[in-house]
This record gives sequence, C-alpha cells and structure tokens, in this order.
Amino acid sequence: MDNSRIKALSKYMELNKEEEKEITHDSDNYYNYSNEEYMILTDDEADEKVSEYIKDSVWAFNPSFLSSHSGIDEGVFKLLQDKSELANEAILKLIKDFDKFVEDAVGTDGRGHFLSGYDGYENDHEHDNETYYIYRTN
Repeated sequence: MDNSRIKALSKYMELNKEEEKEITHDSDNYYNYSNEEYMILTDDEADEKVSEYIKDSVWAFNPSFLSSHSGIDEGVFKLLQDKSELANEAILKLIKDFDKFVEDAVGTDGRGHFLSGYDGYENDHEHDNETYYIYRTN
C-alpha cells in the first residue's frame, strides 16, 4: 500500500485523520473510501494506462476520428464497428500512428474521459513532491 497515494486521496477528499484511516487499498493503484473507488496514478502511469485503455477500445471511437488517423473512408469503420469489440484488432492495424492517435484523443477529451468511469474527471494533488492523478472509477 502506497501511503503517499493515500495522503493524496485524503487531501483531495479533504478528509480528517480519522477518515483517512478508512481508506483501503484494493489492488494495484485502486483505493476505496466508503463506497467509492479511486485509481491513483503518477503522470507516467496515467499516460500508460490511457494508452492501454484506448488500444483496447479503438473500435468504439467516432468513425470520422478513425478515418482522420488512417486515411480510410468512415464507411469502412461503420461496417467494422458492427462487430463491436471483435473489430478492435482490425481497426487498430489501420491506424497509421498510434501514439499520435492517443495524443489527439487525450488532447480532445482528456485522460479523465477514458480513465474515470464515474464522472470523466481527472483530479491532481501533490504529496511529497509527486503529483498524483486521481480518477473516480465508481
């Protein structure tokens, strides 16, 4: 359990010392308080996690966005998207520059859109000269 992440979450939630003791570590970078779950990441971890998320979900992106990163007509993506997740690998192979794709997606919607299933927000708090990015996941 990373005490710095707990401190960052406590500061973000404005908890007192007793309330802070109620934060539990679930797994990896997931922490719970009350009935709420949070993912707490460093900047590099958040970049890696958002890239993984996008890689696993390219099938769900807007066909025009996919077209702009592949040079392939939107209609092709509309047809592929009928297969949902099954089309993910095929669509991924059509993207010319995946790093640029991720950069544009995050630039448009922010990392919170992809990593915070609850509200789509990215919150940051510093503890011990490290900035932690906090995403509510439920």
